[in-house]
This record gives sequence, structure tokens and C-alpha cells, in this order.
Amino acid sequence: MLAVADMKETIGFYVDVLKFDVLMESPNYSVIKSGDAKIHLMLASDEKVMECVRGHTDIYIEVEGIDLLWNHVKNYKEKYKTNDPSDRDYGMREFHISDPNECLVFVGEEIKNA
Repeated sequence: MLAVADMKETIGFYVDVLKFDVLMESPNYSVIKSGDAKIHLMLASDEKVMECVRGHTDIYIEVEGIDLLWNHVKNYKEKYKTNDPSDRDYGMREFHISDPNECLVFVGEEIKNA
């Protein structure tokens, strides 16, 4: 579950930038989905919670078609902190993007051997 400062802004990021679907939305609690991955979002009770969360939360989302997704996500590089896709020595191709709450989102796909 991710604590968020602004539910609408956070849902907008995951839907518009990372192509998630909304399963359930309310002002205080929402659920979004991409493939088999679901993320539960909870509105933070106050700014002190967000002070603890910002910059200290990471999630990893495995996808299929990472390069196609990156072609869309790279259009948001001016708005959100990102790292371009790279092939990692542990067998994943991945890029990173920070969401509006400064949660670092790792997006990866297993590198298939030819």
C-alpha cells in the first residue's frame, strides 16, 4: 500500500503515464492495476506521514513490452524524474520514474535469451 499526498494527482500519474487502469477509486483509498500488478493507494493522514514516505519508498512493476511503454513514458521526462531503459546484469531491462509522491517506480521486463 502506498501513502499518497493527493489521490487524484497520483491516480492521474499511474493512469496517464504508466497506463494503469482504475479498479476502485475513493477520496481516501483507491486500487489501480496493470497486468497482474495491483497497487493500493491510501491518502496520507497528514504531512508528517509524507515526510517519512517521500524519497524512501520504491516499488518494482514487471511488464511485457517495456520498450513500447517507454516510448510513451519518455514524453513525461520534463515533468517527472526518470532514468532511461537499460539492461541489468540480473537479467532485466528496466527504467525508473519517480511518481508525484517521490516513490521510485522501477519498471522492468525479463530479458529473453535469443
